[in-house]
Amino acid sequence: MIYSVHGQLVHLEPNLAVVECGGVGYGVRTSAVTVSRLPALGEEVTLYTYLHVTDAGIDLFGFSDSYELSCFKMLLGVTRVGPKAALGVLSTVTAEQFAMAVAAGDYKTLAKAPGLGNKTAQRIVLELKDKLQKEKLGSAIEMPDFTPATESSNAGEAISALVVLGYTQGEAASAVMPLDPSMPVEDMIKKALQVLAGLN
Repeated sequence: MIYSVHGQLVHLEPNLAVVECGGVGYGVRTSAVTVSRLPALGEEVTLYTYLHVTDAGIDLFGFSDSYELSCFKMLLGVTRVGPKAALGVLSTVTAEQFAMAVAAGDYKTLAKAPGLGNKTAQRIVLELKDKLQKEKLGSAIEMPDFTPATESSNAGEAISALVVLGYTQGEAASAVMPLDPSMPVEDMIKKALQVLAGLN
């Protein structure tokens, strides 16, 4: 497994970045969101990667942070969603917006991705929200103080989105609950991610 690539960014296309590591140029397929975050050609870059192997060939996908990579992997786990569709979604929304959309059941936001359509977007939300609900049930013992009343608040939405991104409900709640409850949900998620990463 290739966890990440780090080296000089030597070539860039709309959905492809070439990173030279030790004299070898790795062609990494990526999202428009990651491309928008990359430095200038010639600068050093790190991409978190996923190696996709099929009968048709081998492709390396890379993302600017581990949260976007996590979303990509979740999308690949959805019935009949392949790498192209997953990249389309993550080129339309950020990882935080994706998590918010799934947590809120907002398939229309995901349906804006090129070539996706309402039916596939609904399937993504249905399958991943079901996974989210199972995560909540599984963490009920460790978080007895987390009440359903917060579900409708910004904090509740942020916690649900963080669970979509792979954190336990306990971890998510501990990072979100100290934040200003009037903060927009997306800002709340970004701040909580910084806290969880030890960057606060």
